[in-house]
Amino acid sequence: MTASAPDVRRVSGADLQARLDDVARLRVAVFRDWPYLYAGDMDYERGYLAAYAASADSVFVLAFDGDSVVGASTGIPLADDDDAFQAPFRARGHGVDDVFYFGESVLLPAYRGRGVGHAFFDAREAHARALGRFRMTAFCAVDREQDDPRRPAGHRDNDAFWSRRGYVRRPELRMQLPWDELGRGECEHTLTFWTRALEHSA
Repeated sequence: MTASAPDVRRVSGADLQARLDDVARLRVAVFRDWPYLYAGDMDYERGYLAAYAASADSVFVLAFDGDSVVGASTGIPLADDDDAFQAPFRARGHGVDDVFYFGESVLLPAYRGRGVGHAFFDAREAHARALGRFRMTAFCAVDREQDDPRRPAGHRDNDAFWSRRGYVRRPELRMQLPWDELGRGECEHTLTFWTRALEHSA
């Protein structure tokens, strides 16, 4: 049976607080797969998402199938995020107050290929634009070798999708981030940022 197209909408306030564990579970489930291979921890996830929920200008965009959360996407002013995410921009002379950072887009496999990824980007870019003080949107993605034996057969990276959205990979903007990897325990990972100039309405 084919899954129905999810209902994508922004959530905030009490509705958001009630959904934080749903988002945490989604992150654990989706990031367990390639390329992140994340051995998730719900306590860590709750702390990570609480920081987003505490930011007055963050955004949560959720995809629903009925009352079930099947996808989630977040964004936050880079100045409100952890220092580790700010450091590559500071090192290259970019003002972190000018950057709106996209945390993640996670979607259960049955709901992919239905335009939800575009809807997530549209909603977050519109939110950043409406705030009126950002010049750039950015996100980062883990670097993996093309010949990594754990890469699933036929796997397609998101690079083409991100490029079509106008994002450019910035090899000079990189960070190191540790997490527990399946079968390997905690290890450092290199992530590279992608950025796009944020156009403002006339």
